[in-house]
Amino acid sequence: MKVSYEMLKETIKAALINNKVDEKRAEIMAEVHADSTLKGVNSHGLNRIPRLVKFINDGLINLDGEIELKKAKGACEVYDGNFGFGVINAMACVERVTDLAQNHGIGMVSLRNTTHWMRGGAYGEMIADKGLIGMCWTNTESVLPLWGSDELSLGNNPVGIAIPSDTGNICLDMAVSLYSYGKLETTRLKGEKLPYPGGYDSNGNITDDPAKIEETGRLLPIGYWKGSGLGIALDTMAALLSNGKSTYHMDDDDAFNCTGCSQIFIAMDPEIFSTKEENEATIRKIKERIAYAHPIEEGKIPRYPGQGLILRKNKNLESGIEVDDNIFKEVENLGR
Repeated sequence: MKVSYEMLKETIKAALINNKVDEKRAEIMAEVHADSTLKGVNSHGLNRIPRLVKFINDGLINLDGEIELKKAKGACEVYDGNFGFGVINAMACVERVTDLAQNHGIGMVSLRNTTHWMRGGAYGEMIADKGLIGMCWTNTESVLPLWGSDELSLGNNPVGIAIPSDTGNICLDMAVSLYSYGKLETTRLKGEKLPYPGGYDSNGNITDDPAKIEETGRLLPIGYWKGSGLGIALDTMAALLSNGKSTYHMDDDDAFNCTGCSQIFIAMDPEIFSTKEENEATIRKIKERIAYAHPIEEGKIPRYPGQGLILRKNKNLESGIEVDDNIFKEVENLGR
């Protein structure tokens, strides 16, 4: 089924308010979830609401938790999230890190003891919308195997990089696995196969069947051993720079869904050593070369990171947002 953006947002907001979230926070979170769904990332938008409501009602989120400054040095600040809402904590960090970058040219905010921030790329995009380069990442509990292992031993540790441009921000949003669990879920719900094999089935065979990969939890890391190494590096930096928990500390706590995770937010002024005009000229050349690269399939030109988000957003605003019928009805019922 298709719904309008406003209907989607209000349905999500009603579900949150009806499940212990105050109106101010519900408004902010509904906008973030609706925006992700608008851009075609349903897995971290509408589809996450039933799970979020369950965590709220199970007492896994501190409903009154807010970020608390712990240390500061120059353009760097460390906060404790006090296990509050991940989206609210992350947006507060975005606001603070952009202030630091506007004053110093660069800023870094680290955050510990927070909860799931939903679509990680959203925060880099928020920084880029303010004319700054953003880089944000989080660690998670172990949800896929290290390269060379067959047990869950690596966090998925999503990272987002966003570069501002008047012709459309360049926005990279990726997890350490070739496909996130959210992508597996949305593909399965559509009754489709993955474009490329993304993990192992119960017999240890590579498969493109999302349900079989969900069953084993054996997702493939991007670039095989390279993705595994990247995941370890991101986890270690997040834990050290926030004085927070690593993947393995969360494992020891039996944490799940990123409870108690560590996050990093970096903002950089791209005009420290150049002008906006010079930067736009550079980005224009990059985008032109990408667009003119010869495609493997006729009509399917290569795209820069984030271009698909823009295309889906514009299309969905015009024709309505495609959502899963059952999940939408479930969220509707949560608001009643």
